[in-house]
Amino acid sequence: MALERVYLYDSTLRDGAQARGVDFTVADKIAIAKELDKLGIDYIEGGWPGANPNDDAFFAAPPALAKARLSAFGMTRRAGRSADNDPGLSDLLESGAKAICLVGKSWDKQVKSALGVSEAENLRMIGESIKHIVKHKREALYDAEHFFDGYKSNPAFALACLKAAYDAGARWVVLCDTKGGSLPHEVEAIVSEVVKHVPGTHLGIHCHNDTDAAVANSLAAVRAGVRQVQGTINGVGERCGNANLISVIPNLILKMGFATGVTKERLSYLSHVSHSLDERLNRTPNAHAPYVGSAAFAHKGGLHVSAMAKDGTAYEHISPALVGNARVVLVSDKAGKSNILERMKQFGIALKGDDERLGQLVHEVKNREKLGYAYEGAEASFELLARKLLGTVPEFFEVLSFRVIGELRHDAKGRLVSVSEATIKLVVEGEEMMTVAEGNGPVNALDGALRKALVKHYPSVKDIQLTDYKVRILTPGEGTKAITRVMIESRDAKGGVWNTIGVSANVIDASFNALFDAVTYKLMQKRK
Repeated sequence: MALERVYLYDSTLRDGAQARGVDFTVADKIAIAKELDKLGIDYIEGGWPGANPNDDAFFAAPPALAKARLSAFGMTRRAGRSADNDPGLSDLLESGAKAICLVGKSWDKQVKSALGVSEAENLRMIGESIKHIVKHKREALYDAEHFFDGYKSNPAFALACLKAAYDAGARWVVLCDTKGGSLPHEVEAIVSEVVKHVPGTHLGIHCHNDTDAAVANSLAAVRAGVRQVQGTINGVGERCGNANLISVIPNLILKMGFATGVTKERLSYLSHVSHSLDERLNRTPNAHAPYVGSAAFAHKGGLHVSAMAKDGTAYEHISPALVGNARVVLVSDKAGKSNILERMKQFGIALKGDDERLGQLVHEVKNREKLGYAYEGAEASFELLARKLLGTVPEFFEVLSFRVIGELRHDAKGRLVSVSEATIKLVVEGEEMMTVAEGNGPVNALDGALRKALVKHYPSVKDIQLTDYKVRILTPGEGTKAITRVMIESRDAKGGVWNTIGVSANVIDASFNALFDAVTYKLMQKRK
């Protein structure tokens, strides 16, 4: 018998961008959207067309999505305008998005105080806007802003707002706990009443996390009948964040028995998606995050470890592998083998569980992680590490030495400018060479010198572009002597994207290690 379906709507690219300290570039948005699509998310909200240049650029050249439907966010028509003449609705339609989500008021208090219109006009704004979207053959969604507060204040009017959208042709009518102040028992009771007026198969839930109940509220709404859940990866969002889809998804599938766009097979990709977003935001992943944290299945001796020796599922509510995680017994050196085996399979490397080289790799990864390496967001460096242990990575070039100097000097126009110069000595196919390059920073200069030395023997290095560079201080208490971790994202002319890592007390050394891996990975892929 087919399982009942719940649809997943991710708003990380918009709601997540409202979080303090989050500022997505267009490249970030494209990369995140691709990860969400690979995971199996049904709807990916790309942003608000017309609101800022980054969102406009994203919709002007959106990523190709295999499964997910791209959604654009905006608001219902303005008071006093027709839907045909509303510039906001025009921007949404011109975005090319197949789905359009319109936010509108559903709380009588806000209709009066924020919009300054009558309740009847608010209902017309909702209905006419949804009809306009449907008329242009787009899938329409209505986000009923402040719905739960509105329902508590004036149930009849809040329901009338939902009906206005549903009767106008909205595919989804989404109940928003905008202030994040509701609790699960309230959500379940109110949704149980709403489904008497709008079918649950057309209802969604959008919760904020101000009471730390966004995930519980979302699941309570599903129990009461809604069949779409909105949220963000890792719960990122303004104030206390949004419903965390990283927790919602496995709960729906593994605990509540629903089908989603994320299959059980793709569910093992969950940890990767969670950690990749943290790395992109230059944040340390939450070790204690449910399902995906490094400590989520960690055990530290005593009764728990003893019980697991007899029953591998004792003290674990699911198998860690289901969500791409791994059990960690903190007193043992045997943790992580299955996870690494799975990752190596993805690289086309087949090893048996009893292969002694696997143990060596686990040991090496553990040692490097103690130094500050984090391979979750640097798959290219991890693949190189694994292949080097197996002896399958050629030595494309040998680095003899490099030097970087910075100089403050006057340019031709008399302006004081900072210039970096890098010198590098290499041996390439038996030929020793030295090259020099200038750049607008030490990493740019090193990158230029390295590729200048290699291009004669490996012309494909010309295609490499460094598209992102992040530095994280790992030991902040040590001031300028701190250990630093450098993450580099590279891209080539064919659209390939890969990430590499370097760690050192010297930020230039860490940067060069990441650059070395980036170039070596490209050459290895070219040879394959």
